[in-house]
Amino acid sequence: MLSYRHAFHAGNHADVLKHLILVQIARYMGEKPAPFWIIDTHAGAGRYALESEHARKLGEWREGIGRLWDTDGLPPAAVDYVEQVKMLNPDGQLRHYPGSPWLARQLLRDGDRLRLYELHSTDGKLLQEAFRGAGRQVTITAGDGFAGLKAILPPPPRRALVLIDPSYETRDDYTAVVKGLQEALKRFATGTYALWYPMLHKLESRQLPARLKALGAASWLHVTLEVRAPARDGFGMHGSGMFVINPPWTLEKTLHETLPAIVARLAQDGGARYTLESQSA
Repeated sequence: MLSYRHAFHAGNHADVLKHLILVQIARYMGEKPAPFWIIDTHAGAGRYALESEHARKLGEWREGIGRLWDTDGLPPAAVDYVEQVKMLNPDGQLRHYPGSPWLARQLLRDGDRLRLYELHSTDGKLLQEAFRGAGRQVTITAGDGFAGLKAILPPPPRRALVLIDPSYETRDDYTAVVKGLQEALKRFATGTYALWYPMLHKLESRQLPARLKALGAASWLHVTLEVRAPARDGFGMHGSGMFVINPPWTLEKTLHETLPAIVARLAQDGGARYTLESQSA
């Protein structure tokens, strides 16, 4: 299915979690002089206009980045994330939200590379427009990101962050991420993999973390952010999670310092909370 458009959800609480972590991992990788790649298997449109018809229909950004935009006293990692979003809004008005590809590009150095995959034809065209003139640093492929990983891993510099965040429209998506990660780890066991998933009532969502742990990676970090209690009728996404394989050693401490403030600001009811667990090699 290719009906999913992230423009409806840009800047929501799930994007806050995903992109805060993306910024922290990219910052860490940039501390070493050796070049690295960022590979995004489901890149989307690259950036989003919050005043567009799609974004205004649900207005989810108001309960996400909108709650952090002019907030004082945020922890340093949250400030860093918000500052990256402000780079796309130089007049100080929150009108645009960067997707993962746009954020990743801002954090690359001259020798680093960005590899993007997008299967949706409309979003693929928008992605091309967003990176027009980017040159060799950015490569965009219209196609399946999991298939792309088979061809691209291991990357030449042997340093890479692979971001995986499909739409999870069907049950097959849950199977595909587990299989995709399993195959990727065989090709590139030392890479950093950051997988996003929605917290839903459906069984596939609730079982996914255990399936990811069973992949046998020596080092991983699992974080969830819930902004409300699950709905009694079982509908809707009440939170989301990130499962990071081979995470930076600094990431767990940073999240412990950051997420309490994020929960306090994004909470929609008393069920808001975060969880954080890890395993080290």
